Amino acid sequence: MNKLTRSDLWSLEEYAERRPEYRAEVIAHKKNRQVALGDHARLYFEDDITVRYQIQEMLRIEKVFEAAGIQEELDAYNPLIGDGSNWKATFMIEFDDPVERATRLAEMIGIEDLVWVQVEGGDKVYAIADEDLDRENETKTSAIHFLRFEISPLMVASLKKGTSFQIGVDHPNYPVAGFVPEQNIRQSLVHDLADIN
Repeated sequence: MNKLTRSDLWSLEEYAERRPEYRAEVIAHKKNRQVALGDHARLYFEDDITVRYQIQEMLRIEKVFEAAGIQEELDAYNPLIGDGSNWKATFMIEFDDPVERATRLAEMIGIEDLVWVQVEGGDKVYAIADEDLDRENETKTSAIHFLRFEISPLMVASLKKGTSFQIGVDHPNYPVAGFVPEQNIRQSLVHDLADIN
């Protein structure tokens, strides 16, 4: 997938006009890119469409129209777009009650490094987490992490031929046994991977 440039973005005025219809399209697109990991965690797989929407929303909220400010947003969000040999995802730990959330985040230190994908017949590929900055400390992990899963050329070729894959979590305080994502999610994620020549 190509990284986004200023030419991929609408002006604030044009985005204001297009936003209702565009927002509906993006919400429909995102439904094929979310994976629930148990009852309290979720992966939101990013691509150029989800990232473009995020940038347009940030520019709108912050009323940014100058070239330098637009480039700052592009630089901040472009790293979330995969490069054809990986999947990138926002990992969110979701507990509604603030007290329970604080307790559970303290119990889940290191979980971001123990989320995995596994192509049938292959080894687990554990996430590379939070490359931009550390999001945990000695007392708790963060409720939001940014993950990258590196998919080898052999795995890509296998996935393109229809091989299934599983996603799971190996953390002792929040284990999620491997499960196969639904077909619509599988198709969307495999589409992100570049064809192997």
